[in-house]
Amino acid sequence: MAEIKSSHGAFAFSGKKRSGPEDNDGDDGVVAKKSLLIPAVAIGEDPAAALASARHEFGEHGGVNMSIEASATFTVMEPETMRRMFSGELGPDRDFFIYSRHFNPTVLNLARQMAALEGTEAAYCTASGMSAISSVLLQLCSSGGHVVASRALYGGTHALLTHFFPRACNITTSFVDVRDYEAVRNAIVEGKTKVLYFESVSNPTLTVANVPELSRIAHDKGVTVVVDNTFAPMVLSPARLGADVVVHSISKFISGGADIIAGAVCGPASLVNSMMDLHQGALMLLGPTMNAKVAFELSERIPHLSVRMKEHCHRAMVYATRMKKLGLKVIYPGLEDHPDHGLLKSMGNKEYGFGGLLCLDMETEDRANRLMNHLQNYSQFGFMAVSLGYYETLMSCSGSSTSSEMNAEEKALAGISPGLVRMSIGYIGTLEQKWAQFEKALSRIQGPGLLNKN
Repeated sequence: MAEIKSSHGAFAFSGKKRSGPEDNDGDDGVVAKKSLLIPAVAIGEDPAAALASARHEFGEHGGVNMSIEASATFTVMEPETMRRMFSGELGPDRDFFIYSRHFNPTVLNLARQMAALEGTEAAYCTASGMSAISSVLLQLCSSGGHVVASRALYGGTHALLTHFFPRACNITTSFVDVRDYEAVRNAIVEGKTKVLYFESVSNPTLTVANVPELSRIAHDKGVTVVVDNTFAPMVLSPARLGADVVVHSISKFISGGADIIAGAVCGPASLVNSMMDLHQGALMLLGPTMNAKVAFELSERIPHLSVRMKEHCHRAMVYATRMKKLGLKVIYPGLEDHPDHGLLKSMGNKEYGFGGLLCLDMETEDRANRLMNHLQNYSQFGFMAVSLGYYETLMSCSGSSTSSEMNAEEKALAGISPGLVRMSIGYIGTLEQKWAQFEKALSRIQGPGLLNKN
């Protein structure tokens, strides 16, 4: 991999323990940047293989698990070293750390895993998914800048682009249907538009974005492509398909335990380094710092993400197929009648299926609430809760919950029905046990108008 130069160091390093107070730079006195130890990833390669090839961080005393570096600040052996660290001569690539808001060894290890997972040069982990999204956009866009974004987005992201950025940052957004390539092309204002932003699989409508084509359109006009891949880790690898930056809410599938809030930015070394610049870096100056103990927890979960995702996706496929046969109106990209089925099949990583989420369109909020109430309180099929990626099935009526920031017109344009029930399919229990619980609840509430034939 080519050498990466930065005034403040890189973020996924080979690292070494300092053996003494001196910091040997070689005969010429020049600090040599170490190459990133993120393995080259071929298009189509299983992300699990890339994770297995990434550097393994051992514990300080030889433990198979890394040690947690919980320090907020770090000591130096010589006074001159601190000056050199602040000037950018010495950094985490040589195992010199200043302060954990800047770089922390344990968080950097998680970043290496995220970069390997997404096949990017580097990554940086943050305190939440929204902090990752907002920091990237603020780094790429200045006052007066413009974003082109998908109409179908998580409600929080939609609110950030619709309300907060115009008011606080003078950054405007044009929302388009990303399936309409001509509309995307026409929305880009050359010289002003800085970012094309969309979700690989949209929240909650499960529309699949054509990452290669959208990236080509954006790059032809000099626009950076930022993709939220929260719904499809392992299933899709946007950076390998042409995207520049991939963001995640690690809180979801990657964590898997519904007990951690975290985010990640995966992309070029130059971008992530710029985000940590002492004078202009959005991450450095806004400070959405991940706690080292959280990073340790997450780094222990990523190795079995591939196993979990395969089961999430397998059960979602089985349930979607059976629900459709019962006459329910099911939205799931794995079904052949889904308009994006072929697209996802062509882009997706082999053996990971079509995602762990499905939607049932009950048409009205009342019907949606009746269904969820019985599924939780009568048959114990799942829980009424937002978020996704948990081992239990989580259900929510998107229009009145995770997409409530959008007005009625915006929801209609995004394809969000008032009765759309988003289900994150879990893997606890046996498949047949959980399916029996679904049928048990459904039998209690069937009546005229409940089953909407596809």
